[in-house]
Amino acid sequence: MNTQAQSQDRTQADPVLTDNAEGMSYLNRLPRRVVVLYLPMAVFVFVLLFPFYWMAITAIKPNSQLTDYNNYSPFWVVSPTLDHIKYLLFETSYPGWLVNTMLVATGATILSLAASIFAAYAIERIRYTGARTVGLLIFLAYLVPPSILFIPLAFIVFKFGIYDSRLALIFTYPTFLIPFCTWLLMGYFRSIPFELEESALVDGASRWQILIKIILPLAVPGLISAGIFAFTLSWNEFIYALTFIQSSENKTVPVGVLTELVRGDVFEWGALMAGALFGSLPVVLLYSFFVDYYVSSMTGAVKE
Repeated sequence: MNTQAQSQDRTQADPVLTDNAEGMSYLNRLPRRVVVLYLPMAVFVFVLLFPFYWMAITAIKPNSQLTDYNNYSPFWVVSPTLDHIKYLLFETSYPGWLVNTMLVATGATILSLAASIFAAYAIERIRYTGARTVGLLIFLAYLVPPSILFIPLAFIVFKFGIYDSRLALIFTYPTFLIPFCTWLLMGYFRSIPFELEESALVDGASRWQILIKIILPLAVPGLISAGIFAFTLSWNEFIYALTFIQSSENKTVPVGVLTELVRGDVFEWGALMAGALFGSLPVVLLYSFFVDYYVSSMTGAVKE
């Protein structure tokens, strides 16, 4: 009886534990959900997609509507035409520029990823003296403006005899891609537990086997993320492509669209917008296909 009485007294004395966490319940009301969720998302989507909309309607506008805002709305098109797109695809070297940009971006990305994997693995996993300093110096190299580097790089390009060729861009783009990719992969390799590597070393695996069979499979999201960044930077690069390429057939899309579709004070606005729109689609498709890997790379690999 005494035990039951003490238990009842203890139960009455203890406060009742309740969960007061609201979580996402504050969005149950429609007005608050509109202000907090729908309105910011609508503004973000509008700002993000409006440039693509503007390029699309400008690409199919007749020349008479491009500047006549008194009779035509700048945000809509009346009697659309495909003349600008036909001119871009069949009367300019744009298809060749697109192929050049794809080849250059792909080649530079592959070279940069290969070098960055070895550099990031050596800095983060081998644990030698001064590894952190080397990693910091590699990142600082990324901050050097390309406008400073293209002068000495031009001398090297002329010496090797690859001026006015795609190889000039494939071999010079890694100068700014490798530091960035190395810095990105360093953070991702750091999140992989060292116990996995130590266990493999105990079992007799070599460093090469560990890199190929353990580290790289776990770092696939990080590799895809670094590859996307490298491909995007290569695709949109302008200074090196303008400096090292002279002939029209070897130009990339950013340089070709600007130099070939602008003649003095005459701007081929319809063809310019069509070229910019078509040039942005491959990057958009690349992000859409690998968005899951890109998001997962931001959260790290295996958690210890």
